Formats: sequence, C-alpha cells, structure tokens
Amino acid sequence: MSTKPVENAELPRDIASMKVKWDDSNMKSSYANVCNVTSTREEVVMLFGMNQAWNRGQKEVTIQLTNRIVVSPYAAKRLSLLLGGVVKEYENRFGTLNIEAGGGGEAKK
Repeated sequence: MSTKPVENAELPRDIASMKVKWDDSNMKSSYANVCNVTSTREEVVMLFGMNQAWNRGQKEVTIQLTNRIVVSPYAAKRLSLLLGGVVKEYENRFGTLNIEAGGGGEAKK
C-alpha cells in the first residue's frame, strides 16, 4: 500500500494537500486485448475482454468478456485526459504507436 499526495492545481487548498492512501490489498489484475465502450446520459460502460482467435481467416470471432467498468461521464473525461497524457509520454520515449488495421505491434520511430 502506498501514500501519494494529490497533484492538481485546480483543487481547493484543503483538498489539494490531502493525501490519498491507495489500498491494493483486494486488487486483482486482468489482461485485455479488446475494449468496447457504450454510454448513456448518466454513465459510461467499458467492457474488457480477450480475443483468443488465432486464425486470421475465421468467419466468426468470440470475445470472452472478463471485466465491466462503469464510470460517470466526468470520470470518463478525466480518464480520457489521463490516458492521452500517458500515450503521449510513451510515444515521446519510444516512438509513434501505429494503430491502423493490422497495427498493434511495436512502436515506430
């Protein structure tokens, strides 16, 4: 378990100085190579799973869904900004990620 101060200049002073205690005692890790996202006015639903198809010529692929994460639209926007920053930092270090059809492999410089 780790403790980390909240870092956000836009938060009120009493909240900005608050420490967040990350309790990972019940955390589980999952791997997903597929994600689908849907939304309503009140929530954003992210479905994660595994594409275990090995043959490219298959006519039908079954995706085994393993996790569903439901967040508010506000949390989804914060997540989007956070992920955008992480990807930008990754590409600055290792090169542009090519996600065109057939992509998903190594980063390219």
